Amino acid sequence: MSAFTLTNARLIDPETGEERLGGITVEDGVITARHEGEPPADAGTVMECNGLCLAPGIVDIGVKVCEPGERHKESFGSAGQAAAAGGVTTIVTRPDTTPVIDTPETLEFVIRRAREAAPVRVLPMATLTKNREGREMTEIGFLMDTGAVAFSDGDHVVTNTKVLVRALTYARARGALVIGHIQEPVLSAGAAVTSGKFASLRGLPGVSPMAERMGLDRDVALLEMTGAAYHIDQITTARALPALERAKANGLDITAGVSIHHLTLNEFDVADYRTFFKVKPPLRSEDDRVAVVGAVASGLIDVICSMHTPQDEESKRLPYEAAASGAVGLQTLLPAAMRLVHSGDMTLAQLWRALSLNPARRLGLDCGRLGEGAPADLVLFDPDAPFVLDRANLLSKSKNTPFDEARMQGRVRATWVAGRQVHGDAL
Repeated sequence: MSAFTLTNARLIDPETGEERLGGITVEDGVITARHEGEPPADAGTVMECNGLCLAPGIVDIGVKVCEPGERHKESFGSAGQAAAAGGVTTIVTRPDTTPVIDTPETLEFVIRRAREAAPVRVLPMATLTKNREGREMTEIGFLMDTGAVAFSDGDHVVTNTKVLVRALTYARARGALVIGHIQEPVLSAGAAVTSGKFASLRGLPGVSPMAERMGLDRDVALLEMTGAAYHIDQITTARALPALERAKANGLDITAGVSIHHLTLNEFDVADYRTFFKVKPPLRSEDDRVAVVGAVASGLIDVICSMHTPQDEESKRLPYEAAASGAVGLQTLLPAAMRLVHSGDMTLAQLWRALSLNPARRLGLDCGRLGEGAPADLVLFDPDAPFVLDRANLLSKSKNTPFDEARMQGRVRATWVAGRQVHGDAL
């Protein structure tokens, strides 16, 4: 692969927290140099960025790709194209497929399909327990050897604490990362919205925000017992934040994420039973949203993810309580996240710390940064470009986005994976 240089770019460096005008040189898929001003004489092909933002590619933890079993909702090909168009260079896929990814054989199939079809990096998770039933842990060691980067039962909470303790203990022995969903399952069962006045006025079954706090308290206690590495898929309420802060202060190996939908939407967006806004956990109050945005800016919450969950039209065109939960987010993650910058809630460097650097570090990856020697996984974007989103133009097979017809800012102009351009026009 020949060398090339991207010059006159606004470099977003989450590692140093800086934004500055400059450029980078890429050779054999790796960043070999950074410069300010004119590019060096041996820079190879020079590409002019015209002052657009250049940042590490997004690392998205918790993407659902519906292979095997529901390819009509999303395939590795369509998810990979959507990711590239959204500036996502690494997707970490969930194992809640049909069938679930709980054996080395199923995991091998997923890895092979992803390698054949997706233009971006795909790192698969496997389930923590067999068939996500919470009764018997999977063969964590064999699955790690096959290529699993983390273990999760998705939104199925393991209620048998003895099984969970065994799984966490074994995961710690093998150095495996466990990703958990911290909603107390009995209180959360059947809930469609967050409890409160709005839920009562709409006549919808709700769940108290305290269910999240209770789930977190239980899992923190088990982490104190086992010392396992643990990542919370989503923290969405203010009441859970003090418990997370205490757990980190006590030295537990715990990190937390939040979806872009919970950072930019609130419970009132459901309005008159708009099922594209039905996600899991349900959208929260504006006070909760503001608190969680502040936690991301301060670094208490480590990761922002899309929580990409494709659903077909039939499963969404139902009464709100019966409709499927979830929204697609690979292609809308970046422009939706730019709302947090344009509102003054965080800087681009803070945002990319949560979108790229922190998830990469949590998974032990070398990407997510612009330093010399880092993989050339890059996104070039215009942070101010306005547009109205048309869900028909999304590259995902499923179009269940809550941002349909929303006014947004932030367009991806080009995406590179290992120095190979996978999206955008030639510069």
